[in-house]
Amino acid sequence: MAAAAGEEESAVKEPLDLIRLSLDERIYVKLRSERELRGKLHAYDQHLNMILGDVDEVITTLEIDDETYEEIVRTTKRFVKFLFVRGDGVILVSPPLRTI
Repeated sequence: MAAAAGEEESAVKEPLDLIRLSLDERIYVKLRSERELRGKLHAYDQHLNMILGDVDEVITTLEIDDETYEEIVRTTKRFVKFLFVRGDGVILVSPPLRTI
């Protein structure tokens, strides 16, 4: 089991190696302005621009009720067949969970 873990670590020598290993896999991407994406990674570049397919997008907004001043959290969901994600808006990329 230690050899398998060592092989996995040797495959990831630079940050973008983790992204490369996630090609054609479903990944999670957190963006600025409270947007979250889950989709299949088709392509990426060194700026973290990405093309995702079969994307589930969740947008969370916080509003204040004018009368009660209570915080109201709203989530909007949509499905997008293909999406170009500009890298400068990316906060976090999580590869799929891998089981050994």
